[in-house]
Amino acid sequence: MLTRRHFIKLNGVAAAGLTLGVTPSLFASTLPAFESKRPKLADRKFTSKAVEAIIQKVKKDIKDPELAWLFENCYPNTLDTTVNYSEAGGKPDTFVITGDINAMWMRDSSAQVWPYLPLIKTDPALKKLIQGVLSRQAKCIQIDPYANAFNQGPTGSEWDTDRTDMKPELHERKWEIDSLCYPVRLAYNYWKISGDSSFFDESWQKSGKIILKTFKEQQRKDDKGPYHFQRKTEVASDTAPNRGYGNPVKPVGLICSIFRPSDDATIYPFLIPSNYFAVTSLNQMAEMYATIGNDSGTSAGCRALAAEVEAALKKYAVAQHPEYGKILAFEVDGYGNQLFMDDSNVPSLLALPYLDSLPVTDLLYQNTRKFVLSENNPYFFKGKVAEGIGGPHVGIGYIWPMAIIMRGLTSTHKDEITECLRLLKTTHAGTGFMHESFNKDNADDFTRKWFAWANTLFGELIIKTHQHYPDILQKII
Repeated sequence: MLTRRHFIKLNGVAAAGLTLGVTPSLFASTLPAFESKRPKLADRKFTSKAVEAIIQKVKKDIKDPELAWLFENCYPNTLDTTVNYSEAGGKPDTFVITGDINAMWMRDSSAQVWPYLPLIKTDPALKKLIQGVLSRQAKCIQIDPYANAFNQGPTGSEWDTDRTDMKPELHERKWEIDSLCYPVRLAYNYWKISGDSSFFDESWQKSGKIILKTFKEQQRKDDKGPYHFQRKTEVASDTAPNRGYGNPVKPVGLICSIFRPSDDATIYPFLIPSNYFAVTSLNQMAEMYATIGNDSGTSAGCRALAAEVEAALKKYAVAQHPEYGKILAFEVDGYGNQLFMDDSNVPSLLALPYLDSLPVTDLLYQNTRKFVLSENNPYFFKGKVAEGIGGPHVGIGYIWPMAIIMRGLTSTHKDEITECLRLLKTTHAGTGFMHESFNKDNADDFTRKWFAWANTLFGELIIKTHQHYPDILQKII
């Protein structure tokens, strides 16, 4: 069974792209045809007319043939390979695997279908598919709000021996704040784009109240709460210290996250990017309960908690850096301890504008951005083939394409976006897809051949570039 720590290394043609000013990729000359890497039409899990139309529209405006090929392969990858759509009692139900792991992460499943949301107004079938994701996620939250990943049914898991409250429906039970934020983000934006509030039924409203309750529990004001987790492992970041409750925190209003979105254990449980994300999600839930559900009580509860967490972030998350001025810490504990780094997964400090948690123009964000994209961030790596953010999940020297993509998505500078696209184009190791990570000195040394979130996120970057900076795509990157 593959895990997120399992390396997949290929010995194909090595990517030749280096950092700025060096020889571009050799793939354009070695693969002149750029044959599609998509499954045959009959083998695709789901086909959207709107998605296919966008592929053709955008692809014809991309002058670089290799970049166009990557877009065609990556953007539809979630639909092509990971969605399992059905209907139960006439209601859509969509189970979305992450790729090479046959399980549905709450985070990944939301993020994987996110780039298709703008198309639901013109594609009824795609709209139903995403309705099915919302419905499935609501059910998952009711099974266990502390789980990060689920099975399609009560099949059990390779992690059944973890010392926590495992259930047969769970693939893994690592408590991560963002696992409850992502379903809110997807639901809220589905509503705003489509105008359809039918998803906000009794089941979803019940799940939203569970989210609110869980966030309050993990403020740990009265006790450590019900969640604990331990795993028999040689990897320290795969288990939680102090009998599974994590390192101590002082109750200051922030929410504990025992694991990061990378599925690695936090050092200080107040994970700052995830707390920012929680503020955004709570305010979105407040609006949905007030406007759709006519539930002023739950709405007020969401807004009150959002305000409390936001005030605590201002007090405990900010520090004075000797080089960059006021910046955000990555993790804190309320006692005054702060950890300065950023991770490649999302939410991250880099991704805060992408998640509507801070404006991209915010001075605190810009200072923090300069820090996390510098070698003062211990997980920012520069090598022979690329530079970018990695993390402890894979290890030192491995850059995540997701972080390069997020750098492009949160940039307003054409040169920076162009460089991000070039790095992504020259480090796919001839596969035509994004990976979880790759070695900073050798793109052939990569992890996860099939990682759908990174693929569709790359598609989102291309589409955003096409919309806002089309001239970037009118040249060979």
